Amino acid sequence: MLDRSQTVARIVLDHSECAPIFQKNRIDYCCRGGVSLTEACASQGLDPDALATELERAIGARSGGDEADPRALSTAGLVGHIVSKHHQYLREAMPFLAPLSAKVRRVHGEHDGRLLELDDVVKALFAALEPHLDEEEQTLFPELTKRAPDRALVARELGAMQQEHLEVGALLGRMRAITADFTTPEWACNSYRTLFSELERLEGDVLRHVHLENHVLMPRFAEA
Repeated sequence: MLDRSQTVARIVLDHSECAPIFQKNRIDYCCRGGVSLTEACASQGLDPDALATELERAIGARSGGDEADPRALSTAGLVGHIVSKHHQYLREAMPFLAPLSAKVRRVHGEHDGRLLELDDVVKALFAALEPHLDEEEQTLFPELTKRAPDRALVARELGAMQQEHLEVGALLGRMRAITADFTTPEWACNSYRTLFSELERLEGDVLRHVHLENHVLMPRFAEA
């Protein structure tokens, strides 16, 4: 049985297969992952029994071949994983999704007004993410992997990173709300459906990315 007093961040650390379930239920296990499962359900108006059952089913169905526990990685290994898996994904996804969002807005915006707001949110999200990736790769991560990191620099960079995560999380929340959980109408064309599908995939990847930085990487430098 899942311990409902555990924080949602810890549940995802112990059981990564729970992340998509929290994602679709709009439970923030990254920036606000310090709440218990019971508290998270209450804040979202969810039935804790039903959600716990769904989470336990996912845990029970977990198959082999999963990636290594990120908590077991060295700091250099963890940073390398974040860059190669999550940063690289975003650097490939954003140049594809930005023009696709603009196209869907242009073609269907008059018929579906939410696409106008969605495109604005996508632009704001990518404008926040691009410099965030650069700052991490050029300043924060090299410092964290030094034998003797500059404590003042680390504290400043981690504080900025945490604030940027909150901003990105808010934009992701708006994106999910605007799209009604990435639901497409029956008349949606392939471009429209692809946009929503890929934005949901991007949301999931960014949530995992932020979760690793907030709940695995940052605690290693708490003294800073």
